[in-house]
Amino acid sequence: MKTLLFLLFFAPGLLLAKQGNPTMDAITTALGNGNVEMLSKYFADKVEISIQDKEQTYTKAQAVEAVRNFFAGAKPQSFSEVHKGTSRENSDQYCIGNLTASNGVYRVYLYLKVNGNSITIQEMRLDKQ
Repeated sequence: MKTLLFLLFFAPGLLLAKQGNPTMDAITTALGNGNVEMLSKYFADKVEISIQDKEQTYTKAQAVEAVRNFFAGAKPQSFSEVHKGTSRENSDQYCIGNLTASNGVYRVYLYLKVNGNSITIQEMRLDKQ
């Protein structure tokens, strides 16, 4: 009986927790592969990007170029998540991870705005470790 209760009430929750967030997975995969085109699909109209203490707010097109230029000098090899979650105030999401690139390891901070079914990258920070 206990096994049946477990399967009915807890197993579905465990399965959903393991599935993760498809949008976040697509973003982190794009980061690890250095795929600017895939990553840019998730950029907001205005994106705050900080690359090694050079912080600026870019239009979507400018953000694509800034990230493309960064990837040209630091060819991504892999990305691993360290921590991710949801903000307390609303359903916005964040992710912290390590980007291994040809010239070293970068700590990456992502802040994603959730608006209905839409998720956009509002902030992206890349700091060399």
